[in-house]
Amino acid sequence: MNKIRTDDSEAHLIGIYEIGKVLGASFDLDRALHDVLNILSSYLAMRHGVIVLTDHDDQLVMAAVTGMSLAEAKSGGIRYPVEAIRPVVDRGMPMVVPSAVGDPDLADYIADFLEPDDDSLAFLCVPIKTNDKPFGSLSVLRGRESGALRGFQHDIRFLTMVGTLIGQTVSLYRKVLADRERLMEDNVRLQKQVIKIAPSAAPHGMDDIIGASDAINNVLGQIQQAAPTKATVLLRGESGTGKEMMAQALHQMSKRAQKPFIKVNCAALSESVLESELFGHEKGAFTGAIAERKGRFELANGGTLFLDEIGEISQAFQSKLLRVLQEGEFERVGGVKTIKVDVRLVAATNRDLEAAVTKGEFRADLYFRLNVVPIFLPPLRDRKADIPALADHFLKQFNQENGRTVGITAKALQTLQRCNFPGNVRELENCVYRSATMASDGVIDEIDLSCKRDTCLSSTLWGGKPGQSNLAAAMQPHEAGHHHHHPAPSAAAPAPAPAAQPAPVSAGDGDEAELDADDERGRLIQAMERCGWVQAKAARLLGLTPRQIGYALKKHNIEIRQL
Repeated sequence: MNKIRTDDSEAHLIGIYEIGKVLGASFDLDRALHDVLNILSSYLAMRHGVIVLTDHDDQLVMAAVTGMSLAEAKSGGIRYPVEAIRPVVDRGMPMVVPSAVGDPDLADYIADFLEPDDDSLAFLCVPIKTNDKPFGSLSVLRGRESGALRGFQHDIRFLTMVGTLIGQTVSLYRKVLADRERLMEDNVRLQKQVIKIAPSAAPHGMDDIIGASDAINNVLGQIQQAAPTKATVLLRGESGTGKEMMAQALHQMSKRAQKPFIKVNCAALSESVLESELFGHEKGAFTGAIAERKGRFELANGGTLFLDEIGEISQAFQSKLLRVLQEGEFERVGGVKTIKVDVRLVAATNRDLEAAVTKGEFRADLYFRLNVVPIFLPPLRDRKADIPALADHFLKQFNQENGRTVGITAKALQTLQRCNFPGNVRELENCVYRSATMASDGVIDEIDLSCKRDTCLSSTLWGGKPGQSNLAAAMQPHEAGHHHHHPAPSAAAPAPAPAAQPAPVSAGDGDEAELDADDERGRLIQAMERCGWVQAKAARLLGLTPRQIGYALKKHNIEIRQL
C-alpha cells in the first residue's frame, strides 16, 4: 500500500509541475484551463472534468469542460449541477460524493457519463480561490476503486493544490484585464484632450523640429499637450522619423526640464548588459564589476528616461522592467537594497507591438503600462511638404560643418519631393550630404542627385516604385497594392515599420527598373542567411511583412534551413 501511495505522490507532483507550466505559458485563459483538465484526465483517470468561475454578477458559469467545446456545454451539452456545488464556492470547503450514482442532485449529470452496469462513479469538487473568498470550483467525475476513502483524501489534496494554482492565474488575468480597461479609458480621455491643440508656432523645446505640414503639426500638438504630465509616452513610427528628437522635446517642455534626460538604445545591448545599464550593479556582482555603478534609472531620477527600440527587449527582461514601471523600485545587479526612483518614462519602437502581444513575443501587461499615451510619428512620405525646409536645413548644416557654401536649385528640390524616402528624415539627410559632397560647381542641381545618376540604392532595392520593393511586387496583388500607398499609422491600427532603412526611392524620371528573378532570389537568400534563416528578421531587413516574405520564399522555391 505504501508503494502505491508513493507512486501516486510522485505522479501528483509531476502533474502539479505540468499544470504550473501550462498556466504560466499562455495568456489565453480559456485554452489554459482546458489544457489543465486534459492533464488531470491523465493523472486521475477521470471521466469528466469541469471548471466553474463566478462572473461580474457573482453567478457561477462554466469556464472549461472536457470532451466537448465550452459553447456546446453552455448550450445544454451537459446537465451540470451548478446549484449542488454552490456550497463549495460559498464555504470554501471540498465536496466528496463517493457513490455519486445514487445522489439525486447529481443524477442528471452522472447519467451522461454512466456506462452500462456501472455503479462506481465518485464526484470530487474543490474550491478555486487565492487568499480571498472563493470565486469558482474544480470538479472531477472519476471511478471509485477499493480503498476509495483514503484515495479520495489523497486526490482532494492534489486537486486543492491545482485549484490554488488556477485561482492565482485567474486572479492575475482579471487584474490585467481591469488594468487594461482602465488604461484604455485613460488613453481615450487623454487622446481627446491631445488632439485639441495644434500649435501655430513651435514653443520652447521644439526649436529643432522642422516642418509645417498638417501631419507634423498634429504630432507637435500632442507633444505639447502630453509634456507637462507624468504619463508614460510611447512614440510609434518607422525608423528615421525623429523619435529621439520628439522624446527630447517632451522632456524640455515638461516640469522636469532642469533634471537629467537619459537615453538608452535597448536594441544595441544584450539582456545582461542592458540590465546592468538600467539598474546598475554592485561591486563584485560579476566579473569586471570592480566598482559600484549607478544605473540609468538612478541617473534619471527626477528627470526623463528614454528607452529607444523598446520592442526588442527579451521576454525575461520585460518582467524586470514591468516591476520598475509598476512599483518605481528595483535592486542593482548583485545587490539586495531596494532603490526607489521618480522617473518619467518615454519609450519608442518601430515594431507592431499589438502583433507581438498576440504572438506572445511581448507581455500584454507591459504593453498596457507603456501604451498610456501613444503618439504616432508620420513617415516622410506623408509630409512631403516639409522636404524643402528639411533639405535646406541639412544643407546649411553641411556647409557649416565643412566650411562651404553649396546651394540647391528649385528643380532639385522638386525631385526630392517626388522621392519616397523609405528611410525617412535620416535618409533625406544622407541624400543631401551625399549630393552636396559630390556637387562639382557649388550648386546641387537635379542631375547631381543619386537617383538621376542611377546610383540610388532605393532605385535598385525598391524597383523605382514608391514604397514597394521588387520582392513586394512578387507578393499577392492585394498585398503589393498596400505597399504602394503606405497609409499613415493610426491609433487603432498602427502599421509596422521596416527595421532596415533602404535608400531613397526616386520617382523623378518615372523609370521602373525591373531586376530579373535570379537577382531577386539571390537577394532573398542573402537576407535569410544574414538573419540566421529567421523569416521575421529577414522580413524587417527587407521592409516586408512575414507573410510576404513567406510568399516570396515559396514563389522562388527556397527551402528553409534549420540551423
